[in-house]
Amino acid sequence: MERFGVKSAPSRNRSKTALYVTPQDRVSEFGSELHEDGGKLFCTSCNVVLNHVRKSAINDHLKSKTHTKRKAEFEEQNIRKKQRTLTASLQCNSTAQTEKSSVIQDFVKMCLEANIPLEKADHPSVRAFLSRYVKNGSSIPKSEQLRKAYLPDGHDNENQLINTEDR
Repeated sequence: MERFGVKSAPSRNRSKTALYVTPQDRVSEFGSELHEDGGKLFCTSCNVVLNHVRKSAINDHLKSKTHTKRKAEFEEQNIRKKQRTLTASLQCNSTAQTEKSSVIQDFVKMCLEANIPLEKADHPSVRAFLSRYVKNGSSIPKSEQLRKAYLPDGHDNENQLINTEDR
């Protein structure tokens, strides 16, 4: 049949889903009602995951009573909280963790260079100052943990500084 240009009738078992539609395509189609994160489509006001492949599922959700109720509550609060995927949340935490460790290492280095004993970091007034005025200052651990976990790195860096100054 193919040789004569006659096509066979379409199969009845074929699904009516859009195979090549991405969540970002649905966001551009529906506007601010939806948002995409990590390859998933979310309803902004309801914070639920929607099936981005079937447009009818999205339309049904947007017409539902629960969506209209949550949308009204969402607009009253004027808070734009968007649900995120776990991978996106973990990426934010990893940047905060690297920033935290750099603050701690800089604090230990400053104490070493100024000949300040690490026990002074345990004083309540120093703790209050660090938490109030230093970004991530409240995350600086007590002196015992500073010595065990961070002093070798700071000590090695100090030895490198001394060796470079002697040359």
